[in-house]
Amino acid sequence: MLSPRDTVAVALSGGKDSVALLRILTKLERRFPLARLVALTVDEGIAGYRNEAVSISKEACYQLDIEHTVITFEELYGITMDEVAPLENELQPCSYCGVLRRKALNEGAKRLGASKLATAHNLDDEVQTALLNIMHGDVDRIARALPATAKTHDKFIPRIKPLAEVPERETTLYAYATGSQFQSVPCPHGDNALRGDIRAMLNRLEQKHAGVKHTIYGSIERLSRGTVLAEEQPGLRECTMCGDPTPNEVCEACVMLTTLRKNMAASHAVPSVQVSPSD
Repeated sequence: MLSPRDTVAVALSGGKDSVALLRILTKLERRFPLARLVALTVDEGIAGYRNEAVSISKEACYQLDIEHTVITFEELYGITMDEVAPLENELQPCSYCGVLRRKALNEGAKRLGASKLATAHNLDDEVQTALLNIMHGDVDRIARALPATAKTHDKFIPRIKPLAEVPERETTLYAYATGSQFQSVPCPHGDNALRGDIRAMLNRLEQKHAGVKHTIYGSIERLSRGTVLAEEQPGLRECTMCGDPTPNEVCEACVMLTTLRKNMAASHAVPSVQVSPSD
């Protein structure tokens, strides 16, 4: 995943996993003088939730002497998740947030000159995501679930997931053991997400059948590698709207943003008043 001359941007959300990852990579980076470590936080614009996370992220970087950058949805897209959530959209807020966050992280990593973008996805995250893709009929995404991606386009920063095989409860234990401060309040817009149901189901299975999460992850990894080897993955082109790499003419983020802006405009429109003629 890493080389001695990498500039690694850590996606720092302020949660237990990302804080743990930052601490671990800080220890590693100090053993390699030609490497560079920076932290990147995405502010989606969620009042009372992301403000605390940004504050925690800044404090963690100050303590570890790590350069910290914050990039916002409002700056990039002119929209916030607090504006998206109340709209009558086809998808749940988490679906929009996930796609827009990935785009924001790639943009931030490019600005920082990063050669790798490290995210703190743990074992639980990876297994949940795979099952979500299956339930949504989006099996092709399994091919992109490997813990390290290749450099496929000049504008795409390769991603690594150093904690992909580490259970969530272990990253939690590490965060507590190192005395780390981290955000523990869940996002207010994620109540209805299918991921929550899948998380509960997997935890019940793990309690009754210890090791099932690792077994599922192993199967996912084999399927991912098999898919990559068996099928030629589509090449990346530049999105005709934003210029970012995408396998399609328009990237998923721009498609979503176009829909969201139309929905926002419709929600702000003043309905016309029909006046009946007087007798």
